[in-house]
Order: sequence, then structure tokens, then C-alpha cells
Amino acid sequence: MSITYNKLLKIFEEKGITSYTITKKDKVIGQATWVNIHEGKHIDTRTISALCKYLGCQPGDILEYVPDNK
Repeated sequence: MSITYNKLLKIFEEKGITSYTITKKDKVIGQATWVNIHEGKHIDTRTISALCKYLGCQPGDILEYVPDNK
């Protein structure tokens, strides 16, 4: 099982949100978190909360649970 951030990455692309915008200009998340999202690594619930507030959305709008194929 894993969590994917494909929905979030699509939102970033559609809204033109760049690493500079979200990490330096608006200071929503740190650079390491930006990298973790792009590499599909874990992020914490405070980060999810900050992203939802910034984007005006719910967690299900930015991440998705994908079960194992067992």
C-alpha cells in the first residue's frame, strides 16, 4: 500500500505552482518536503494541512491511497 501525490502534482502544474512559489515566496512547505512529494515519499499531517489551507481543498483532493496488488 502507498499514498500517491499525483493529484497534488497535477494541481501544482495547473496552477503554475513552482518550488520557488511554495517554498520561498509563500513559505507553505520546505524544500525537502517539495522533493519528498515529487519522489513519492512520506509527508506529515501538518504538511497536508498546510497544503489544504493554501490550496483551499481537502486531503482527498491532493493524495490517494493505492492498495498493494496482493
